[in-house]
Amino acid sequence: MSLPRILSADRRPSAIRRALAALAATALLAPAAAVAEAAPAAAQDGKDRIARLAGAGSASAGLVMSDNIEQVGENPSQLAISGCFMHTAPVFVTSGIDSVRVYDVSDPLSPTLTGVLPQALFENEAMTCGERRTRDGVRRFVLIGVDLVAAAPTDPQHVNVGGGELIVVDVTDPADPTITARAEGLTSTHTVACVDGAQCRYAYSAGNSGSGTFSVFDLRDLDAPVELDGDRRTEGLQAFPSPTAGHKWNFDAAGVGTHTGFDGASMWSTKKPGRPRLLGTTGAAGAGEDPAFEGWNDFILHNSFRPHAKRFKPNRKPSLKRGNVLLVTEEDYEQTDCSLAGSFQTWWVKRLNGKPGSIVPLDKVELSDLGTYPLPVGAFCSSHWFDYRPGGLVAVGFYGGGTQVLDVSDPREITSHASAVWGASEVWDAMWVPVYKDGEQTKRRTNIVYAIDLLRGLDVYAVDVTGYGAGSSVQLASSVAVPQRLGSSATPLVLVGAGVGRSRGLTHPRPHRHRHHDRKLGGVTAS
Repeated sequence: MSLPRILSADRRPSAIRRALAALAATALLAPAAAVAEAAPAAAQDGKDRIARLAGAGSASAGLVMSDNIEQVGENPSQLAISGCFMHTAPVFVTSGIDSVRVYDVSDPLSPTLTGVLPQALFENEAMTCGERRTRDGVRRFVLIGVDLVAAAPTDPQHVNVGGGELIVVDVTDPADPTITARAEGLTSTHTVACVDGAQCRYAYSAGNSGSGTFSVFDLRDLDAPVELDGDRRTEGLQAFPSPTAGHKWNFDAAGVGTHTGFDGASMWSTKKPGRPRLLGTTGAAGAGEDPAFEGWNDFILHNSFRPHAKRFKPNRKPSLKRGNVLLVTEEDYEQTDCSLAGSFQTWWVKRLNGKPGSIVPLDKVELSDLGTYPLPVGAFCSSHWFDYRPGGLVAVGFYGGGTQVLDVSDPREITSHASAVWGASEVWDAMWVPVYKDGEQTKRRTNIVYAIDLLRGLDVYAVDVTGYGAGSSVQLASSVAVPQRLGSSATPLVLVGAGVGRSRGLTHPRPHRHRHHDRKLGGVTAS
């Protein structure tokens, strides 16, 4: 869910107020008194929304899928929001409304819960994994951005309303996640992100859209992180300026950080992480102000990724392999019209010289363009968090539109590859499980997707990825029952999208480029 513009409490989107209210309405939060103090008055709205979704799914809560994806596991123990994988151990950490949870993913088909930190945080929607090599071994931790509400039995005196704080949770012992440090920030910490997760020494905050600023945190002393001064010439501590603050920072292999927000996306050199330097922006199109690209940002550009970033050279034709394609989600989470709610996008990074027109649109798809989903009932259907798999497949959470796997191998023509949608569901994040070798994460990805769902917890899917990279396959120990699929004669939900045109004015649906190869659903495939 996107960050509200930092103006005043009464300007925050109603969806956030409803979600906050839902926190106050559930017994999972503790201490209750602290949460009640922090939550807004419209408590019933959030409770009713989640109850309505659950009720809508009770009569037809079956799973509707394409024929190249299977559900192979589930863990409904958490009201889940986000997750991340550690680099030097097969460990997966999730955040949720009720807790931070740590899983052993040595067997990616069966994540095993190892530790729980009872922690009520909203909205910690971008769990960030960080590591630090020390004389005593690798220290593993997650960074939590406290936004709007924080209440924890482990820290009963702390209640934060309004954001602006970073929290370090140590997970070196996966059975005992522990808060070890925190730092106040001048700007919103709706999300925080390590510049380099494998050796996390600096982190950037989402920032404030109104002032166009963000915070840089120095984590070299992990037990005492501090915010850096963005303007040493001005008296007092100052934040850093950004033309696209503020929702999320993502950092690529070339040391370039992309800052997405209300006014589009900007790309920065982070070779000196304490002094980032602006390289280019998405301009008027990214801000939603270019009439030639209507609908490219109706609310916020949410998060991003640039594959093969080290191969980038200016002024070459767009190609994933050339490192000049930026993948982006656009969110408009309160829009329930799935032809307008929020798209997945590709952008051409023509050059990074700081001049206008350096990053231009290529293609975008809303949920309705895919023609692969049941009609969500009372649900959001915007794109949200996504994860890229080498070869050109992207796993995307579309809230009530479920888990969508998109083919972006041709960045000018995004198509559907696979989909899985539950009758009662709110998928916030979808992530490919990495391949670990000798306990350390590699650059390869399995064919397993973890869908992080506010209503369902954690769903595990196997996706047919044949043709997107060769690799070893580990067969399942037992057979897997295949749930209901798209095209079945017993479809429990109303299917829509088949006749919905694209936002650029087409009157026919997109062709779906499903690749017909030998199925590899019953195991883990790496590429």
